[in-house]
Amino acid sequence: MINNVTLVGRITKEPELRYTQQNKAVASFTLAVNRQFKNANGEREADFINCVIWRQQAENLSNFAKKGALIGITGRIQTRNYENQQGQKVYVTEVVADNFQMLESNKSQGQQDNKPQTQNKKPQNNDSFGSDPMEISDDDLPF
Repeated sequence: MINNVTLVGRITKEPELRYTQQNKAVASFTLAVNRQFKNANGEREADFINCVIWRQQAENLSNFAKKGALIGITGRIQTRNYENQQGQKVYVTEVVADNFQMLESNKSQGQQDNKPQTQNKKPQNNDSFGSDPMEISDDDLPF
């Protein structure tokens, strides 16, 4: 059996980070993923996909991926159910993400959101080697 999901999209609002009773981090977020085709009016539509991510990845996502961030995720589709306050059984289908990857720099996100960048704020460093992120333009790439 195969249950693999790979998505690229934008986060629609700040991820919601919570902790279980066993102190495991879990973040819920919605990913807006554009469809490959345009509708009858010539507009591109998007699907809004509910996702969850667990443990350290959940904390990292909530720290680094803000509303509008372009991310890629890999994971699986999972269905669960619960009984609501009215006694009705509710079924939920969501993507359980195993990994995520930021697909644009913080600088690009700020320009895309039309928010001014503060010059005094030191950029966050996401890697574990202590070096600053590389700035590479498309003209520098060999492909």
